[in-house]
Amino acid sequence: MLDDNLRASRQTAHDRPDLQISFEFFPPKTDVMEEKFWDTVHRLAPLKPRFVSVTYGAGGSTRERTLRMVRRIKAETGVDAAAHLTCVGASRAEVDDVVRGYREAGINRIVAVRGDPPEGVGKPFVPHPEGYRNAIELVEGIRRIGDFDISVSAYPERHPQSPDWNNEIDNLKRKIDAGATRALTQMFFSNSDYLRYLDRARAAGITAPIVPGIQPIHSFRQIASFAARCGTAIPGWLAERFDGLDNDPETHALVAAAVAAEQVTELVDEGVTEFHIYTHNRSPLALALGRILGRRHEVAAVDAA
Repeated sequence: MLDDNLRASRQTAHDRPDLQISFEFFPPKTDVMEEKFWDTVHRLAPLKPRFVSVTYGAGGSTRERTLRMVRRIKAETGVDAAAHLTCVGASRAEVDDVVRGYREAGINRIVAVRGDPPEGVGKPFVPHPEGYRNAIELVEGIRRIGDFDISVSAYPERHPQSPDWNNEIDNLKRKIDAGATRALTQMFFSNSDYLRYLDRARAAGITAPIVPGIQPIHSFRQIASFAARCGTAIPGWLAERFDGLDNDPETHALVAAAVAAEQVTELVDEGVTEFHIYTHNRSPLALALGRILGRRHEVAAVDAA
């Protein structure tokens, strides 16, 4: 017979009904991309995520599209939707107007991030002369306007511009103390990085949920390139798994599914009950993770006659 510890370690995510998932999308830029976007949204909505979020382009470049997508998601699927908001390239008055627009549209969830400059990830951030200087001030500003559910960012491997871990964790604490509801982490591929980050945060008195951001690897080359720009490490074992698969999409997809499944099941075994999945507007791997986490599509019964 299995002993209790071994039996517990083999407990599946499906056996734990309290698991929560959310999905992240970005606003499509073309009609073809928009068609794919809505196909993905409608395929993932039946998994009943806690919410889905739509990102906000650098300098507010997708402000109107983000609001349009969020409103339509909520209207068509019934899934709660969150709009991203940054403080890049806009005055406080302009940002506050966007927040009021979200409120008037019935959007009560916001993902508040400082944001990257239009030049791209890793470039120096320069606040607008009349704008919010950072995510802490942004959260405070949102809270002054309304009772929003606010998510902020967290960095298990430390933000590239953060000088040390004390500063990193203090910045997270100040965002939570300013009124944030939860933190959503940057992608990571070593679960130990997330677990150490969680320990640091709890030791600092942060009790808000810190939800791991899971990045399914749709294209290893693209994800590795983005990881290099945002300071996320690609472990050697992960690179080896995808080595030589650039021109073998079927095997690439199978390996990607296995990697993502390993990551989330290990975190479930560590007691994690919430996951935020970066979809890149694609559904297959996100659907697979939803199933692994115990979510099922509602399938209509087939008439045997």
